[in-house]
Amino acid sequence: MNDTSASPWPTELRLHKDRKVLTVTFDNGESFDLAAEYLRVRSPSAEVQGHSAAERKTVPGKRNVAILELQTVGNYAVRPVFDDLHSTGIFSWDYLLTLGRNHDAYWQAYLDELAAKGLTR
Repeated sequence: MNDTSASPWPTELRLHKDRKVLTVTFDNGESFDLAAEYLRVRSPSAEVQGHSAAERKTVPGKRNVAILELQTVGNYAVRPVFDDLHSTGIFSWDYLLTLGRNHDAYWQAYLDELAAKGLTR
């Protein structure tokens, strides 16, 4: 029996030569160029997200962050190692899809948070 509700599955993860952009392509044809800075500040790690919405941190100063390597986690996720040595965020395929689909809203919310707190990228 086919499960038509299955989430799109990644067919390609490509780290650009400058290590500042990760392209994620899914089997439904969607493809997203996700900046290392965006991935770093939206890391699903407890260090960034906390253990509740009230604990979530706004991460400043990551404009020039790069991805040193990508480590696969089983067959369900990838763990980027950033050049600031942050490596505790496990990005599931669903989370990468969500980040791609909601990029504009998430990015604007991040910029608004920085401005409200007097922080810079």
